[in-house]
Amino acid sequence: MTQLHPRPTIDTTSEPADEAPQAEASVEPARTAIWRAIGTGLSAGLLAIIIGLALVTIIIPRASGATALTVLTGSMEPKLPPGTMLVVKPKPIDEIRIGDVVTYEPNPNDATTVVSHRVIGITKNPDGTRTFTVKGDANPAPDAPVQSKQVVAVLWYSVPWLGWVSNYVGSTTSAWAIPIAAGLLLAYALWNFVAGVLEQRRKRMRAHRAR
Repeated sequence: MTQLHPRPTIDTTSEPADEAPQAEASVEPARTAIWRAIGTGLSAGLLAIIIGLALVTIIIPRASGATALTVLTGSMEPKLPPGTMLVVKPKPIDEIRIGDVVTYEPNPNDATTVVSHRVIGITKNPDGTRTFTVKGDANPAPDAPVQSKQVVAVLWYSVPWLGWVSNYVGSTTSAWAIPIAAGLLLAYALWNFVAGVLEQRRKRMRAHRAR
């Protein structure tokens, strides 16, 4: 004989709970954390860019005895268009080869004006000196013959478009811009990191109290 047991009564009513306010309260910290993470990522990215610019435009050239120049004309297009930053270094004359881009003084009485063109020919003179035939890649004809004493440096590396940045940073009134900007971005990134750590600590403390 099968006994019928009364079904247990399930109370489908629940006491009012502060579900919605708690959900709304939890959304705001989550949004804050997301925006903080985005801000930290952006500031870290900008900081990396600024440090990279400082390295290639200031630190590396100065540490290696090189000089940063800016291409102002289209004579070396397409490889070195206007705005390209050239980092040039002194090099022994007898190590210069055809294909190198040399920086030379076209006027011996004007050391402030230099030209950076490619070597397309080298002539060894009887007195041991050398005469270079140079030409801009985009020019139809070579420059006037360049003597050894006119050559001041050889191209080491180039960075497109950073010549304008180098010109700005190199000025006496704005050389402080990169270190200050880098410092501010670093401080902002550290602040976001510390705020995130403190927020996690507060969450753990609230969870511990709720037990």
